[in-house]
Amino acid sequence: MKAPPRLQALIDEGLIDTVVRQLMSGKEAMVYVVRLGDHTLCAKIYKVATQRSFRQAVDYTENRKVKNTRQARAMAKGSRYGREQQEQAWQSAEVDALYRLAAAGVRVPKPLNFHDGVLLMELVTGPEGDAAPRLNDVHFTPAEARQHHARLIAEVVRMLGAGVVHGDLSEFNILLAEDGPVIIDLPQAVDAAGNNHASRMLLRDVNNLRDFFGRFAPELRATQYGAEIWSLYQRGLLHVDTPLTGHFEPSTASVDLKAVLREIEDAREEEAARLLRLRESGYV
Repeated sequence: MKAPPRLQALIDEGLIDTVVRQLMSGKEAMVYVVRLGDHTLCAKIYKVATQRSFRQAVDYTENRKVKNTRQARAMAKGSRYGREQQEQAWQSAEVDALYRLAAAGVRVPKPLNFHDGVLLMELVTGPEGDAAPRLNDVHFTPAEARQHHARLIAEVVRMLGAGVVHGDLSEFNILLAEDGPVIIDLPQAVDAAGNNHASRMLLRDVNNLRDFFGRFAPELRATQYGAEIWSLYQRGLLHVDTPLTGHFEPSTASVDLKAVLREIEDAREEEAARLLRLRESGYV
């Protein structure tokens, strides 16, 4: 196929040889299958801010580090230079998270290069060598659901140990590779210790896993891994080999009503977004 302009630039630079086909177009980026020599790779072209539909971006960019104070001031003022720097920070967030998580042993696509808003990385494949499907495109037996759910809960713990919360984890951004689930789409990843919304995002991520796999293994719907994981993390007791039960006894301390109301509103918006993606996928 004819290469889009931003991929043609990579061809001109010798970073890839050809563009095979478009793999998907999402809310944040367009993804293509490309070739470099004998290797088949994945090229992710990030959409500019005016074309992205990802909601509540301010929650995700809170306390993200920038290179210097000049950039920070420009981003705070919203100047043209500041917007450019904010866009670069948004795009590079996934690259940073991928390297960080891969080093921690989390199963994510291996990043290979990042050039002018295009991320080159491993193409995750299934048993037949084709591009791996997303979880929402696969039907599971109860045993398979329990196995993949346990694997992903362990990955969430490993991510948290590396200081990262995915922030938008669901069946729509997890691929099923030949060797098991692979977590993708990380430009919204947040720093667990530096973002005030991290606990809420982690709970939502884990609840998304619970709700999806609970369709196939109903007993998972009663689990509370998210609250258990965050409680252990806050107390410094969470490690990759920490045994989890899926049960959690909430504190009897006073409730932050504003936080509860915000969580309810987030749940409503998340459900609306989920239904929209299901309609786009032809499931409803």
